[in-house]
Amino acid sequence: MNKVEWHVGSQRVRNQGAGRGPVQFGAAFESVLLAAQSGAPWALERLYQALSPAVLGYLRVQGAVDPEDLTNDVFLGVLRKVGDFRGGEEKFRSWVFTIAHSRVVDQRRQALRRPQMAGNGPSPDRAGGDAEDDALERLSRQRVQALCEQLVPDQRDVLLLRLLAGLTVDGAAEALGKSTGAVKALQRRGLANLRKILEHDPVPL
Repeated sequence: MNKVEWHVGSQRVRNQGAGRGPVQFGAAFESVLLAAQSGAPWALERLYQALSPAVLGYLRVQGAVDPEDLTNDVFLGVLRKVGDFRGGEEKFRSWVFTIAHSRVVDQRRQALRRPQMAGNGPSPDRAGGDAEDDALERLSRQRVQALCEQLVPDQRDVLLLRLLAGLTVDGAAEALGKSTGAVKALQRRGLANLRKILEHDPVPL
């Protein structure tokens, strides 16, 4: 379907669209990271293939202009800075989504500085209520994305990083530059709002 291509020198890396979230490297992560930091194309490709589906899905739901191209831009940023990265796999995922989130913020700021075409961009709604995580886990990914589009931006950011990117609360906090407590509060309010939305628009779970 939607094909993403990331050019690493003469190496072309392909991804066939958004998948189910980041692949877990486990014990292999350190060796893959070290190889990527030395410029090994196979290692850069593995990092891209593992993380780009979730990045692409995150950027799409955030209403990014040309999310496929922006995904490539995110990973070019990763390529430029990977030599400076220090930490484990969870920290690396948070770092990648920090870059992705900053690209989204940059696009939003640029959009505010120029006229908008009618109907473009996300139009988040406000809501309130109470909810639990396991209800979301039974929803299809498309349904989660459609629901998250109805949340205010801060809540949407947190839930997408938790649900699509697979980040921990600490990882989402690092990616967003917020405290863990703030992320927990946003997650709680976002889940509450999703339950209220579902009560008015029920779907099979």
